[in-house]
Amino acid sequence: MIDPPLNAIGVRLANAGISANMVTVTGFCLGCLAAVSIAFGYFLAGFVLIALNRLFDGLDGAVARASQKTDLGGYLDITLDFFFYGAIPLAFAIQAPETNALPAAALLASFYANGSAFLAFAIMAEKRNLSTSHQGAKSLYYIGGLAEGTETIGLFLLMALLPTWFPVLAWVFACVCLVSAGARVLIGLRALKDR
Repeated sequence: MIDPPLNAIGVRLANAGISANMVTVTGFCLGCLAAVSIAFGYFLAGFVLIALNRLFDGLDGAVARASQKTDLGGYLDITLDFFFYGAIPLAFAIQAPETNALPAAALLASFYANGSAFLAFAIMAEKRNLSTSHQGAKSLYYIGGLAEGTETIGLFLLMALLPTWFPVLAWVFACVCLVSAGARVLIGLRALKDR
């Protein structure tokens, strides 16, 4: 549903000489501004900047498809996404440490668990030439989970709209991420067993 308009914009950007990496880095800068805005209590600005960050995250792939996909582009996209995913909970912890620091720490720990299960399987899948087109054209093959990018962005946007609910939302999503990580580990064990 969102891919056709993004792809059309991606073609226009690529034709204008804008690279996918430029879009990725611009999106990351917007994400950093979102984190700074939240840390200073400007939640509406944070909301808008998170939404723009995600728009640019979708556009970088569209530009890459319209021009040329590169390993560097895939690496930058994944790495800067993970930096962004860590920056938003940290921003909430900075903004109100007395209420948000512990839930933010729990959320970040669950992100580590989920992210490590995600990336470790992707490395092994690459090594064993495993692949799928289920997630669309991606830089790597990974096991889907309960908590992925769409759910995380929905969470971040909700947190920016309802900042006093951050502790509850963070604890609940940390549990979801841990369940997702556990499921990914179990699926990975089955997929890689005896290979």
